Amino acid sequence: MSNNNKYSRETHLIYGKAFTTKWDYNHHVVPPISSSTTFRLDTVERGALGFSEFERIAEIPDTEPPIYIYDRLGEPNKEILEENLATAESGETAVTFASGMSAISGVLGILTKSGDEIVAHKTLYGCTFSLLNNWYPRYNIKTIKIDLTNPENLNDVITEKTRVLYFETPANPNLEIIDIEAVVKKVAEINKNRDEANRVKIVVDNTFATPYCQRPIEWGVDFVVHSLTKNIGGFGTDMGGVVIGKRKYRDILMLYRKDFGGVLSSKSAWPIMVYGLPSLAVRMQREINNAMKVAEFLAQHPKVQFVNYPGLPSFKYYEIARKQMIDFHGNFAPGNMIYFALKGNSPEEGREKGRAMMNYIAQNAYTLTLAVSLGHVRTLIEHPGSMTHSMIPPDEQIKEGIDPAGIRMSIGLENVEDIIRDLEDALKQI
Repeated sequence: MSNNNKYSRETHLIYGKAFTTKWDYNHHVVPPISSSTTFRLDTVERGALGFSEFERIAEIPDTEPPIYIYDRLGEPNKEILEENLATAESGETAVTFASGMSAISGVLGILTKSGDEIVAHKTLYGCTFSLLNNWYPRYNIKTIKIDLTNPENLNDVITEKTRVLYFETPANPNLEIIDIEAVVKKVAEINKNRDEANRVKIVVDNTFATPYCQRPIEWGVDFVVHSLTKNIGGFGTDMGGVVIGKRKYRDILMLYRKDFGGVLSSKSAWPIMVYGLPSLAVRMQREINNAMKVAEFLAQHPKVQFVNYPGLPSFKYYEIARKQMIDFHGNFAPGNMIYFALKGNSPEEGREKGRAMMNYIAQNAYTLTLAVSLGHVRTLIEHPGSMTHSMIPPDEQIKEGIDPAGIRMSIGLENVEDIIRDLEDALKQI
C-alpha cells in the first residue's frame, strides 16, 4: 500500500483508507450496499467473541477484522463511513446515528447524568433547544444559556456541576460566530484543577460549516457533531448524524447507540459514503462562491435591512470567521448559509414583507425552494421564527438573537445569476 498521508484531504474524502478491514472490497470500485441486518456466525464461540469485542472496540486494532453480528451493533457501510468522517474532521473516531438530533442526544447522553449542568450558547437550533429545555429538566439536567460570543461570560456560570459546554458555530439561524480558540483556552483554565471525570467537555455542532470549512477538533474541542442529512449528505435524500471525538469514547458511544436504538440505516450510510462525503469539497466550493455573490447582492439592495454572512467584511464576526473557517488548504471558507431581513417600519412589518416574499418565491421562483433543512444541491429558503425554530417562544427567540423578520437561505449549486434573478424578481413584489 502507498503512504496515504501524502495525499490531500479532498482525495481522502473520496477514497478513505486504501484498505479497510471493515469490508474487503479490493475488487469493488465502490463498496457494495450492506443489506443484511443479521450476520451468519461460524460457531457459538465466534458469536461470543463478537459480543465480547463489542464491549471493548476501542482496544481492538484496526488491522483486526470485526465480527459482525447484528446491524444495531455495527455493519460495514456505517463503519467505512465512520472511518472517513473521522479523517475529514481530524478526529480519532466517529460513531454514526440515525439523525443529527440522535447524535446530539448520544454525545450529551454519555457526558451527563442527573444533577449535572450544561452551559450552551443562547442561539441554538430549535430541536436542540427543545431537547435541553423540555426533556433534560425531566432528568434533573439543567441547561444555562449565555452569550458565548464573549467567552468571559463563562466566569459567571461555570460551577462544579458543569459537565458540558455546547454551541454551534456558525449558529443556527443567525450565523453568530463563536471564537473556538478563545473558548478552548477558557475551558482549559477551568479544567486545570479538575480530575478527568469532572472536566468540562466542549461539544460543537459543526453542521453549518462542515469539515470542509472548519474543523473544531483541530482547535482543541472534545467532540464535533453533524447532521449528515445536511451538507455532508448533500442531496436531501438520507437522514443521518455523527459524533466525532477521541477513540477512548467509542465504546460508550456505541453502547449508547445500541441501547437507545438511534442507529443509522445501512441504506442511508451507503449514499452518504459513496456520493455525499466524496463530493463535499467540490459542492461546498461552488456553494461558497455562489453565497458570496448572493450576500453581496442582498447587502446592497435597498429593501434589505441586514445581511449576516461570514464572508462579508461588514459582518460583525468577520474577523473570527476568517481565523477559523478555513478549508483544507488554508483558504477562507465562509460557508453557504445566509441570514437576512427586509426593511420595515416595525419588526412586524419586516416579518410580513418577508412572508409575502417567500410566498411569492414558493409559487414563482425556479431556483429558490421554500423548504426547511439546508446543505442541499438546491437553494432553500425559510422563515426560522415560524418554522425550524417555532418551538422556541417568540420572546425567547428575540433573546436568542433570532430576528422576527429573519430569513435563512442555504445556497445551492445553481448558476448564481439565476439565483439572483429569482431573488430580484421576488424583492420587486414587496
